[in-house]
Amino acid sequence: MRGAPVTIRFFFDVISPYAYLGWTQIHALAERTGAVVVPEAVLFAAMLNHHGNKGPAEIAPKRIYLFKDVLRRAHRLGVPFAAPPHHPFNPLTAMRVASLPLPEESRRRLIDGLFAAVWGGGEGLESPEAVARVATAVGLDGAALVAEAQTAEAKARLRERSDAAIQQGVFGVPTMVVGDELFWGADALVEVEAYLRGEDPLQQEGGAAALSRWVETTPSARRTPG
Repeated sequence: MRGAPVTIRFFFDVISPYAYLGWTQIHALAERTGAVVVPEAVLFAAMLNHHGNKGPAEIAPKRIYLFKDVLRRAHRLGVPFAAPPHHPFNPLTAMRVASLPLPEESRRRLIDGLFAAVWGGGEGLESPEAVARVATAVGLDGAALVAEAQTAEAKARLRERSDAAIQQGVFGVPTMVVGDELFWGADALVEVEAYLRGEDPLQQEGGAAALSRWVETTPSARRTPG
């Protein structure tokens, strides 16, 4: 008798093109490995603020590289990609809607639509009306969802889930969590699949010891600002 399928918790924010790429690939990975995907809407900005970091798009050379890199990756994967009308933009309404209680299949269609609106050549998610149009286009009641997203409960839900993710060690998006193991970035999907198949080097003999030595390593120099 088979046990319950392994869960991949997929932490995302639609502001991230890498989260978009990861979302387009994670479901096929889950099918190959017999896992299930649980999407977790969080705010990337909350993570940046918590750790005192700038977003990649806030650093000019990195912003240029980011779009080149995503364009190349999307081409290789055969995934539609186009820059949104503005970036960075305010994703709050979209992420609050994405975190509302919905049936699994409806949530997936909604997230598909939200990502496509930003990174797949859509109109973007600059306004509540744009978010509502996306939700309506995928067969949901867009106006009702956006109205619910403006409630104090919905605002608190997204904030609390973002805080909880940070406490669990999630520091960026996309992040995939399998059990207690965290994998960061769209390129980490290879490692996620290896882990699910029992082929992660840290699962092999000596892996835990190697990790322990790294964690216990102390710095011999520190960077000073200026």
